[in-house]
Amino acid sequence: MPRVSSVHLMVLGTVLLWALNVTVTRYVLTHGFEPLAYATVRYGIAALIFLAMALATERSLRVLRSDVPLVAAAAIVLWLNQLAFVYALDTATASVVALLLGATPIFAGLLVLALRLDRVGRRFWLGTAVSFLGVALVGVGGQRELHGGTTGILLGIATAATWAGYSVAIAPLMRRYSPTRISALVLGAGWIAISLTGARQTAAQDLSLGWDVWALLAFATLGPLVLTNVLWFRALHRIGAARATLAANLNPFIAAIIALLLLSEPVTMLQVVGGVLIAAGIVVARRPARREPAQPTAWTPVAIRRRLWPRAAGERARGS
Repeated sequence: MPRVSSVHLMVLGTVLLWALNVTVTRYVLTHGFEPLAYATVRYGIAALIFLAMALATERSLRVLRSDVPLVAAAAIVLWLNQLAFVYALDTATASVVALLLGATPIFAGLLVLALRLDRVGRRFWLGTAVSFLGVALVGVGGQRELHGGTTGILLGIATAATWAGYSVAIAPLMRRYSPTRISALVLGAGWIAISLTGARQTAAQDLSLGWDVWALLAFATLGPLVLTNVLWFRALHRIGAARATLAANLNPFIAAIIALLLLSEPVTMLQVVGGVLIAAGIVVARRPARREPAQPTAWTPVAIRRRLWPRAAGERARGS
């Protein structure tokens, strides 16, 4: 029987926390928290934690002047991502959003193609077509469960697309700075935009919520947003991105199953087929490496960075 090591537990814990975040956020938003108020509080706490961590470990938040526009771009895309994420889960079911997030690598590939950062072949276009067919089936299958109609579907797709954009934007930054420093800068700047956008909702937010809502808010902040950052990068350093991201590929399906079990959300056969097609499209689109075995692709920033910037695959993120 294979021995389960601490690094495997790190990877498993990270994936489970990411998957739980979709269900937890859906529950919090349907039990009293306004979408932008939730995002403001959550990212404000996380930004302060990363700021304290960065100053304690590195004593600096400095980046090269030439990297400032990239930090700003990453923060803007993260802001858009959080707007789409909270309103998608306020409108659509957690299972629908989770399955749609599975298309993130395809959006990342299209963005890289648009920016001329890489070339793609027939396998990519075939995989893209298959994945978008899956997205369409997830949308059609979830129409009856969404009180917002197509709005929830479009917001879910926007969440996947903007997360892909965020992943591409921070990739070069992660080659030059530590994850803690980048998180402190990007989350901090993103929080400023989120707080300004949600100022009215935050000011009007009713704070007399149940203890369970506040507990889940704390979990969503400390777990999927802070702890996973530490666990994921330690796992990558010890076993490499190829092995670590293999489990992360299952994240959308695990999130959908958790939503089904904890929230009793209905999942139609079309949604299941759509989720399978999204995953199949990613497998087809993934181009084999020329000099080494093909590496699995996940919908996390680090995994996408490894796929799009292979030169930095073996480098450990470091501060300057």
